[in-house]
Amino acid sequence: MAKTETIFQGVATALITPMTEEGVNFEQYGRLIDWQIEQGINALVIAGTTGEGSTLTDEEHKACISYAVERTANRVPVIAGTGSNHTDYGMQLTKYAADAGADAALIVTPYYNKATQNGLVKLFEEYASVSDIPIIAYNVPSRTGVNIEPSTYVKLAEIDTVVAIKEANSNISKIVDTFALVGDKLDLYSGNDDQITPLLAMGAKGVISVLSNVAPAETVELCDRFFAGDIAGSAALQCKYNQLVKDLFCEVNPIPVKEAMALMGYCDPILRSPLYRMEAENLAGMKATMQGLGII
Repeated sequence: MAKTETIFQGVATALITPMTEEGVNFEQYGRLIDWQIEQGINALVIAGTTGEGSTLTDEEHKACISYAVERTANRVPVIAGTGSNHTDYGMQLTKYAADAGADAALIVTPYYNKATQNGLVKLFEEYASVSDIPIIAYNVPSRTGVNIEPSTYVKLAEIDTVVAIKEANSNISKIVDTFALVGDKLDLYSGNDDQITPLLAMGAKGVISVLSNVAPAETVELCDRFFAGDIAGSAALQCKYNQLVKDLFCEVNPIPVKEAMALMGYCDPILRSPLYRMEAENLAGMKATMQGLGII
């Protein structure tokens, strides 16, 4: 099959998963999805890293995907986080997401057990074999311990349903190498909120964002300004929200963003073990930043 069209351009929010002590809070989830779309977000990523997908039960994970598909009602693309270090399970989850109506799957490289570069190619071939749903390869070596090398993307680009990259390796030189090799074959999205404008300048289609949980309209504006040719305006917004981005990553994601969304009244600050509440000093600093920006 031919490569699919671009899944989205602009901002996809890596959405938090609101929780109670017993499970997912779908009332808060629905409100959050609606608000994100009203704020102009271009796509939603469900049950990814920020959505605590790795600590959701199988039932919860599938329920989040199905609920999001139903709630969005085709207003924006739904991208399901379905990667796992248990490949068979990840493949089952990917097929489930496709059958549930998700528009694409975000598949992280296997964490803990890791993989060789040739192993990564075979892995994505396995994922691609279970459905025709478009795949975004998610590279985040700080969490997984393995980096997708630029030369490996050349091989991934040969897989029909692998259509895009979420790149969060933080190494701009490596990302430039990737653009040089596959920029005309794979869409690339920034996976780091502190690098949105720089990667847009290289040709990225947008960002899969944590920041846009808290500031969706502003993150969309950052991208829209760039696409409209207002590079300076985009860069100015990148700088304006730089401290908030630092605050959102001063502890392991999604600890700070969950606290930030709780301050805004969109969820309770409940996380799944092994993640716990934010340190008081860090929370105070983030709250002050949010107040200074007029978010709360």
